[in-house]
Amino acid sequence: MDLRAVVICTGVLVVSAVRADELPDLGPRPVFPAVDMAAVELGQLLFYDPVLSGNRNIACSTCHHPKFGTGDGVALGLGEGGIGLGPDRTPDPLNIPEQRIPRNAPGLWNLGAPEFTVMFHDGRLEDDPAFRNGIRTPLGEDMLSGFDDALAAQAMFPVLSADEMAGHYSENDVAQAVRLGQLSTPGGAWDLIAARVEAIPEYRTRFDTVLAEGEAITFADIANVLADFIRFEWRADMSAFDAYMLQQGELLPDAQSGMKLFYGKAACSQCHSGWLQTDHDFHALAVPQLGPGKAARFEAHNRDEGRLRVTGAAEDAYAFRTPSLRNVSLTAPYGHSGAFATLEAMVEHHLSPEASLESFDIASVVLPPLEGKDDWRVYRAAAEREAVLRAVDLTPQPLSPAEVDDIVAFLRALTDEDAAKGRLGVPESVPSGLPVDR
Repeated sequence: MDLRAVVICTGVLVVSAVRADELPDLGPRPVFPAVDMAAVELGQLLFYDPVLSGNRNIACSTCHHPKFGTGDGVALGLGEGGIGLGPDRTPDPLNIPEQRIPRNAPGLWNLGAPEFTVMFHDGRLEDDPAFRNGIRTPLGEDMLSGFDDALAAQAMFPVLSADEMAGHYSENDVAQAVRLGQLSTPGGAWDLIAARVEAIPEYRTRFDTVLAEGEAITFADIANVLADFIRFEWRADMSAFDAYMLQQGELLPDAQSGMKLFYGKAACSQCHSGWLQTDHDFHALAVPQLGPGKAARFEAHNRDEGRLRVTGAAEDAYAFRTPSLRNVSLTAPYGHSGAFATLEAMVEHHLSPEASLESFDIASVVLPPLEGKDDWRVYRAAAEREAVLRAVDLTPQPLSPAEVDDIVAFLRALTDEDAAKGRLGVPESVPSGLPVDR
């Protein structure tokens, strides 16, 4: 059946008929759960409030800001010890970071969709009914009581990381508790953070609405409303592509050509499948290694072996989760290490990972300055590059430069402009009175 309509949004501005038999079969559209707006509005304030960090100087938004597509606009960010936002963030000369954040800050788009059950680049946190609390995490089941799901539970990781939000040993009470292994225990790091929040009258009043009046606030309660905010604020499911799929408009010619390549010759949809363009699986693409890696600090290398560190399975070496491509035009740089500054470069890497590694331009990487760190030791080592390439499970498809351009045009047509503007947006102030990253 044909439907004629005029739709004006990213990548579409035409009157045309769309044939249903020309559309890819993506299955049912995602159904997002209803949200409690009192919880969402509370989560918004906490998301932008540095009170959750050990030194009260970093908010969730520092690394996941709408200005940078819910990322931070750099390959590997600076957490504790950084000053500023995005590419302008630099080391604090009075508190220089010990290291960069080991992986690129992932976008938060559509994490509230029920199909998103796996969190982080390596999937170390996921919804799993086989576990007592319904969530699997390397931190152990005893820490999971009270979290609604994996989206909420992911909030426990950055606040316990010295490099991200907790701060370094002896800098503050939260960092000290983390160093001593006092995390979810009574009086530990989470209790300290929750007590800070409860002591602020506006937060206490707002939690009285979300919880029972006067009920003690736990860190899990804080994490649950953060997840509610993410579900509401960064739902992105009405792009030019959606208008086309719903037979309400036609993609511009280059985007339509790119879509045919994406779901045809280029075989992108083998991994970037479904309405949100991800199979939620893990694949090795040989994205260049840089920065501190995910090795423990006592280990003598900087490599990041990805999913292998979670499963211990050799076949998972250097594999990382397939990212959703919704609003991907906003989330540069790309790859688990943020090595690729542009969509074009990321697409071209898929055509020949080996050639891409050999010709990779280190100077193109958007990386904040941090003196005394050898960010490229693994990349420069021939044996390390060979190990990464051996793990690749991608079948490259040759494409012309014009075809790459068309695929990029299609990827840009996945942008939901209304979602990108934000629904609640960045608050003018937060109840703690601490500065808000704007």
